[in-house]
Amino acid sequence: MSSTNFVDYVRLLCQSGNGGKGSMHLHREKFVAKGGPDGGDGGRGGHIILRGNSQYWTLIHLRYRKHVRAVHGGAGSGTLCHGADGDDIYLEVPLGTVAKDAETGEVLFEITENGEEKIIAKGGRGGLGNANFKSATNRTPRYAQPGEPGIENWFILELKILADVGLVGFPNAGKSTLLSTISAAKPKIADYPFTTLEPNLGIVDYYDHKSFVMADIPGIIEGAHEGKGLGLRFLRHIERNSMLLFMIPADSKDIKNEYKILLNELKQYNPELLDKQRILAVTKSDMLDEELKREIKKHLPRKLPSLFISSFSGENIQELKDLLWKHLNS
Repeated sequence: MSSTNFVDYVRLLCQSGNGGKGSMHLHREKFVAKGGPDGGDGGRGGHIILRGNSQYWTLIHLRYRKHVRAVHGGAGSGTLCHGADGDDIYLEVPLGTVAKDAETGEVLFEITENGEEKIIAKGGRGGLGNANFKSATNRTPRYAQPGEPGIENWFILELKILADVGLVGFPNAGKSTLLSTISAAKPKIADYPFTTLEPNLGIVDYYDHKSFVMADIPGIIEGAHEGKGLGLRFLRHIERNSMLLFMIPADSKDIKNEYKILLNELKQYNPELLDKQRILAVTKSDMLDEELKREIKKHLPRKLPSLFISSFSGENIQELKDLLWKHLNS
Protein backbone atom coordinates (compact mmCIF):
# COMPACT_ATOMS: atom_id res chain seq x y z
CA MET A 1 0.00 0.00 0.00
CA SER A 2 1.27 3.47 -0.78
CA SER A 3 2.47 5.73 1.97
CA THR A 4 -0.27 7.84 3.50
CA ASN A 5 -0.84 10.49 6.12
CA PHE A 6 -4.03 8.77 7.23
CA VAL A 7 -3.42 6.60 10.30
CA ASP A 8 -6.42 5.15 12.12
CA TYR A 9 -4.75 2.55 14.38
CA VAL A 10 -1.92 2.89 16.91
CA ARG A 11 -0.58 0.89 19.85
CA LEU A 12 0.82 2.77 22.82
CA LEU A 13 2.60 1.68 25.99
CA CYS A 14 1.27 4.06 28.62
CA GLN A 15 2.87 4.40 32.06
CA SER A 16 1.18 6.72 34.51
CA GLY A 17 3.11 8.26 37.39
CA ASN A 18 3.64 6.59 40.76
CA GLY A 19 2.21 8.30 43.80
CA GLY A 20 4.74 10.01 46.08
CA LYS A 21 5.44 8.48 49.49
CA GLY A 22 4.04 10.01 52.63
CA SER A 23 6.41 11.58 55.16
CA MET A 24 7.22 10.09 58.57
CA HIS A 25 8.21 13.27 60.40
CA LEU A 26 7.95 14.54 63.97
CA HIS A 27 7.68 18.24 64.72
CA ARG A 28 10.81 19.65 66.37
CA GLU A 29 11.56 23.21 67.46
CA LYS A 30 14.00 24.83 69.84
CA PHE A 31 11.55 24.92 72.72
CA VAL A 32 9.35 22.04 71.57
CA ALA A 33 11.26 18.88 72.35
CA LYS A 34 8.46 16.46 71.61
CA GLY A 35 6.19 17.91 68.96
CA GLY A 36 3.55 15.76 67.35
CA PRO A 37 3.67 14.01 63.97
CA ASP A 38 3.56 16.45 61.04
CA GLY A 39 4.47 14.33 58.03
CA GLY A 40 2.72 15.47 54.84
CA ASP A 41 1.08 13.31 52.17
CA GLY A 42 2.73 12.30 48.91
CA GLY A 43 1.53 13.79 45.63
CA ARG A 44 -0.58 11.99 43.07
CA GLY A 45 1.17 10.46 40.07
CA GLY A 46 0.47 12.01 36.68
CA HIS A 47 -2.45 10.73 34.61
CA ILE A 48 -2.32 10.03 30.88
CA ILE A 49 -5.39 11.65 29.37
CA LEU A 50 -6.95 11.57 25.90
CA ARG A 51 -8.52 14.84 24.78
CA GLY A 52 -10.79 15.22 21.76
CA ASN A 53 -9.66 17.77 19.19
CA SER A 54 -11.88 18.55 16.20
CA GLN A 55 -8.86 19.90 14.29
CA TYR A 56 -7.36 16.41 14.08
CA TRP A 57 -8.63 13.79 11.64
CA THR A 58 -5.87 11.15 11.89
CA LEU A 59 -3.66 9.49 14.53
CA ILE A 60 -0.47 10.03 12.56
CA HIS A 61 1.01 12.28 15.27
CA LEU A 62 0.99 9.25 17.62
CA ARG A 63 2.26 6.72 15.08
CA TYR A 64 5.87 6.80 16.22
CA ARG A 65 5.23 7.67 19.86
CA LYS A 66 5.26 4.14 21.23
CA HIS A 67 5.93 4.99 24.90
CA VAL A 68 4.10 7.61 26.95
CA ARG A 69 5.29 8.17 30.52
CA ALA A 70 3.81 10.55 33.06
CA VAL A 71 5.67 12.18 35.96
CA HIS A 72 5.75 10.61 39.44
CA GLY A 73 4.22 12.42 42.41
CA GLY A 74 6.52 14.16 44.87
CA ALA A 75 7.18 12.86 48.37
CA GLY A 76 5.61 14.54 51.38
CA SER A 77 7.75 16.32 53.97
CA GLY A 78 7.61 17.81 57.46
CA THR A 79 5.36 20.62 58.68
CA LEU A 80 2.48 18.96 56.82
CA CYS A 81 3.95 19.80 53.41
CA HIS A 82 2.31 17.72 50.72
CA GLY A 83 4.26 16.46 47.74
CA ALA A 84 3.55 17.96 44.33
CA ASP A 85 1.22 16.07 41.99
CA GLY A 86 2.89 14.68 38.89
CA ASP A 87 2.15 16.56 35.66
CA ASP A 88 -0.57 14.97 33.54
CA ILE A 89 0.16 14.00 29.93
CA TYR A 90 -2.50 15.03 27.40
CA LEU A 91 -2.75 13.22 24.06
CA GLU A 92 -4.83 15.10 21.49
CA VAL A 93 -6.93 12.71 19.39
CA PRO A 94 -9.50 13.16 16.61
CA LEU A 95 -13.19 12.79 17.35
CA GLY A 96 -14.31 9.20 16.93
CA THR A 97 -11.27 7.69 18.68
CA VAL A 98 -11.91 4.45 20.56
CA ALA A 99 -9.53 3.35 23.34
CA LYS A 100 -9.08 -0.38 23.97
CA ASP A 101 -7.04 -2.60 26.28
CA ALA A 102 -4.50 -4.25 23.96
CA GLU A 103 -4.47 -7.54 25.89
CA THR A 104 -8.19 -8.14 26.35
CA GLY A 105 -9.58 -6.08 23.47
CA GLU A 106 -12.02 -4.48 25.94
CA VAL A 107 -13.37 -1.10 24.82
CA LEU A 108 -12.57 1.40 27.57
CA PHE A 109 -14.21 4.53 26.21
CA GLU A 110 -14.79 6.65 23.11
CA ILE A 111 -13.99 10.29 22.42
CA THR A 112 -16.77 11.93 20.41
CA GLU A 113 -16.80 15.62 21.44
CA ASN A 114 -14.33 18.45 21.05
CA GLY A 115 -12.53 19.06 24.36
CA GLU A 116 -13.79 15.83 25.91
CA GLU A 117 -11.20 14.33 28.27
CA LYS A 118 -10.90 10.72 29.43
CA ILE A 119 -8.16 9.17 31.58
CA ILE A 120 -6.60 6.16 29.85
CA ALA A 121 -3.95 5.49 32.54
CA LYS A 122 -4.63 6.77 36.05
CA GLY A 123 -1.77 7.98 38.20
CA GLY A 124 -1.11 6.30 41.54
CA ARG A 125 -2.41 7.90 44.73
CA GLY A 126 0.05 9.55 47.04
CA GLY A 127 0.80 7.86 50.37
CA LEU A 128 -0.49 9.35 53.61
CA GLY A 129 1.95 11.01 55.98
CA ASN A 130 2.19 9.96 59.62
CA ALA A 131 0.08 12.96 60.69
CA ASN A 132 -2.96 11.05 59.40
CA PHE A 133 -2.44 8.17 61.81
CA LYS A 134 -2.23 9.97 65.16
CA SER A 135 -4.92 9.10 67.66
CA ALA A 136 -5.61 9.23 71.37
CA THR A 137 -3.89 5.91 71.83
CA ASN A 138 -1.09 6.47 69.34
CA ARG A 139 0.14 10.04 69.65
CA THR A 140 3.43 9.50 67.84
CA PRO A 141 2.94 7.19 64.87
CA ARG A 142 6.30 6.41 63.31
CA TYR A 143 5.10 5.13 59.97
CA ALA A 144 3.68 6.52 56.73
CA GLN A 145 2.28 5.04 53.55
CA PRO A 146 4.27 4.47 50.36
CA GLY A 147 2.80 5.86 47.18
CA GLU A 148 0.52 3.75 45.02
CA PRO A 149 2.18 2.55 41.79
CA GLY A 150 0.91 3.87 38.49
CA ILE A 151 -0.47 1.83 35.62
CA GLU A 152 1.73 0.38 32.88
CA ASN A 153 -0.16 -1.21 30.02
CA TRP A 154 -0.45 -1.42 26.23
CA PHE A 155 -3.45 0.32 24.75
CA ILE A 156 -4.93 0.47 21.25
CA LEU A 157 -6.38 3.64 19.77
CA GLU A 158 -8.71 3.15 16.81
CA LEU A 159 -10.28 5.92 14.80
CA LYS A 160 -13.81 5.63 13.48
CA ILE A 161 -14.57 8.62 11.28
CA LEU A 162 -17.49 10.80 12.33
CA ALA A 163 -19.59 11.85 9.34
CA ASP A 164 -23.23 12.47 8.54
CA VAL A 165 -23.28 10.43 5.32
CA GLY A 166 -21.08 7.44 4.50
CA LEU A 167 -20.64 6.35 0.89
CA VAL A 168 -20.87 2.57 0.52
CA GLY A 169 -20.15 0.70 -2.69
CA PHE A 170 -17.88 -1.61 -4.60
CA PRO A 171 -14.56 -0.27 -5.93
CA ASN A 172 -14.92 2.10 -8.88
CA ALA A 173 -18.58 2.88 -8.15
CA GLY A 174 -18.06 6.63 -8.44
CA LYS A 175 -17.88 7.48 -4.73
CA SER A 176 -14.77 9.65 -4.97
CA THR A 177 -16.11 11.40 -8.06
CA LEU A 178 -19.34 12.28 -6.27
CA LEU A 179 -17.46 13.59 -3.24
CA SER A 180 -15.26 15.79 -5.43
CA THR A 181 -18.34 17.07 -7.28
CA ILE A 182 -20.44 18.18 -4.31
CA SER A 183 -17.68 19.22 -1.88
CA ALA A 184 -14.25 20.81 -1.90
CA ALA A 185 -12.56 17.46 -1.20
CA LYS A 186 -10.08 16.28 -3.83
CA PRO A 187 -9.75 12.50 -3.48
CA LYS A 188 -7.68 10.52 -5.96
CA ILE A 189 -9.82 9.46 -8.92
CA ALA A 190 -8.90 6.90 -11.58
CA ASP A 191 -10.60 4.22 -13.66
CA TYR A 192 -9.40 1.19 -11.73
CA PRO A 193 -10.44 -0.59 -8.50
CA PHE A 194 -9.16 0.50 -5.09
CA THR A 195 -8.20 3.99 -6.20
CA THR A 196 -9.24 5.14 -2.72
CA LEU A 197 -6.94 3.65 -0.09
CA GLU A 198 -8.00 5.89 2.78
CA PRO A 199 -11.29 7.54 3.84
CA ASN A 200 -11.86 11.06 2.57
CA LEU A 201 -14.09 13.67 4.18
CA GLY A 202 -15.89 16.47 2.40
CA ILE A 203 -18.19 19.23 3.66
CA VAL A 204 -21.25 19.51 1.44
CA ASP A 205 -22.73 23.02 1.34
CA TYR A 206 -26.50 23.30 1.46
CA TYR A 207 -28.90 26.23 1.43
CA ASP A 208 -28.64 29.12 3.95
CA HIS A 209 -25.07 28.30 4.98
CA LYS A 210 -26.08 24.85 6.17
CA SER A 211 -23.84 21.88 5.50
CA PHE A 212 -23.24 18.21 6.26
CA VAL A 213 -20.19 15.96 6.24
CA MET A 214 -19.80 13.15 3.72
CA ALA A 215 -17.23 10.34 4.01
CA ASP A 216 -15.89 8.37 1.04
CA ILE A 217 -15.15 4.91 2.47
CA PRO A 218 -12.75 2.71 0.43
CA GLY A 219 -14.59 0.16 -1.68
CA ILE A 220 -16.06 -2.99 -0.18
CA ILE A 221 -15.85 -6.37 -1.90
CA GLU A 222 -17.68 -9.59 -1.18
CA GLY A 223 -16.00 -11.19 1.83
CA ALA A 224 -14.75 -7.89 3.27
CA HIS A 225 -16.07 -8.86 6.73
CA GLU A 226 -13.61 -11.79 6.60
CA GLY A 227 -10.71 -9.50 5.76
CA LYS A 228 -10.75 -9.79 1.97
CA GLY A 229 -9.76 -6.79 -0.14
CA LEU A 230 -9.21 -3.83 2.17
CA GLY A 231 -11.19 -5.89 4.66
CA LEU A 232 -12.00 -4.81 8.18
CA ARG A 233 -9.67 -1.83 8.14
CA PHE A 234 -12.31 0.56 6.84
CA LEU A 235 -15.60 -1.17 7.65
CA ARG A 236 -15.42 0.25 11.17
CA HIS A 237 -15.61 3.81 9.81
CA ILE A 238 -19.13 3.11 8.57
CA GLU A 239 -20.26 2.57 12.17
CA ARG A 240 -19.97 6.31 12.88
CA ASN A 241 -22.01 7.58 9.94
CA SER A 242 -25.52 8.84 10.62
CA MET A 243 -26.82 7.43 7.35
CA LEU A 244 -25.50 5.40 4.42
CA LEU A 245 -25.60 6.22 0.72
CA PHE A 246 -25.24 3.03 -1.31
CA MET A 247 -23.71 3.70 -4.73
CA ILE A 248 -23.97 1.21 -7.59
CA PRO A 249 -23.02 2.09 -11.20
CA ALA A 250 -25.60 1.94 -13.95
CA ASP A 251 -23.50 -0.55 -15.94
CA SER A 252 -23.71 -3.14 -13.15
CA LYS A 253 -24.98 -6.55 -14.28
CA ASP A 254 -27.44 -6.78 -11.38
CA ILE A 255 -27.98 -3.67 -9.26
CA LYS A 256 -30.34 -5.34 -6.81
CA ASN A 257 -27.94 -8.23 -6.21
CA GLU A 258 -24.98 -5.89 -5.70
CA TYR A 259 -27.02 -4.00 -3.12
CA LYS A 260 -27.81 -7.28 -1.32
CA ILE A 261 -24.10 -8.23 -1.27
CA LEU A 262 -23.12 -4.84 0.19
CA LEU A 263 -25.90 -5.07 2.76
CA ASN A 264 -24.82 -8.58 3.74
CA GLU A 265 -21.20 -7.48 4.26
CA LEU A 266 -22.38 -4.78 6.65
CA LYS A 267 -24.67 -7.25 8.44
CA GLN A 268 -21.88 -9.80 8.87
CA TYR A 269 -19.57 -7.13 10.23
CA ASN A 270 -22.07 -5.47 12.56
CA PRO A 271 -25.85 -6.14 12.38
CA GLU A 272 -26.55 -2.77 14.01
CA LEU A 273 -25.45 -1.07 10.79
CA LEU A 274 -28.72 -2.17 9.21
CA ASP A 275 -30.57 0.15 11.61
CA LYS A 276 -29.12 3.19 9.86
CA GLN A 277 -31.10 5.10 7.24
CA ARG A 278 -30.17 4.05 3.70
CA ILE A 279 -30.47 5.62 0.26
CA LEU A 280 -29.52 4.03 -3.07
CA ALA A 281 -27.89 6.07 -5.83
CA VAL A 282 -27.48 4.55 -9.29
CA THR A 283 -24.36 6.30 -10.56
CA LYS A 284 -23.07 7.00 -14.07
CA SER A 285 -26.69 7.25 -15.20
CA ASP A 286 -25.77 9.66 -18.03
CA MET A 287 -25.22 6.49 -20.11
CA LEU A 288 -28.89 5.51 -19.71
CA ASP A 289 -31.91 6.70 -21.64
CA GLU A 290 -35.31 7.15 -19.99
CA GLU A 291 -36.59 3.75 -21.13
CA LEU A 292 -33.63 1.94 -19.51
CA LYS A 293 -34.10 3.91 -16.32
CA ARG A 294 -37.76 2.89 -16.11
CA GLU A 295 -36.79 -0.74 -16.66
CA ILE A 296 -34.05 -0.66 -14.01
CA LYS A 297 -36.38 1.13 -11.57
CA LYS A 298 -38.72 -1.88 -11.62
CA HIS A 299 -35.99 -4.11 -10.19
CA LEU A 300 -34.65 -1.79 -7.50
CA PRO A 301 -35.32 -2.71 -3.83
CA ARG A 302 -38.76 -1.58 -2.75
CA LYS A 303 -39.25 0.90 0.11
CA LEU A 304 -35.69 2.12 -0.39
CA PRO A 305 -35.34 5.76 -1.53
CA SER A 306 -33.36 5.76 -4.77
CA LEU A 307 -32.10 8.20 -7.41
CA PHE A 308 -30.35 8.02 -10.76
CA ILE A 309 -27.39 10.40 -10.61
CA SER A 310 -24.43 11.43 -12.72
CA SER A 311 -21.47 13.33 -11.32
CA PHE A 312 -20.32 13.93 -14.90
CA SER A 313 -23.50 15.60 -16.19
CA GLY A 314 -24.82 16.82 -12.82
CA GLU A 315 -28.02 14.83 -13.21
CA ASN A 316 -30.06 14.79 -9.96
CA ILE A 317 -27.09 15.97 -7.86
CA GLN A 318 -29.12 18.75 -6.24
CA GLU A 319 -32.02 16.33 -5.76
CA LEU A 320 -29.62 13.94 -4.01
CA LYS A 321 -28.46 16.71 -1.66
CA ASP A 322 -32.10 17.57 -0.90
CA LEU A 323 -32.92 13.92 -0.17
CA LEU A 324 -29.89 13.47 2.09
CA TRP A 325 -30.67 16.66 3.98
CA LYS A 326 -34.30 15.63 4.42
CA HIS A 327 -33.36 12.24 5.88
CA LEU A 328 -30.59 13.66 8.08
CA ASN A 329 -33.08 16.04 9.67
CA SER A 330 -36.09 13.73 9.81
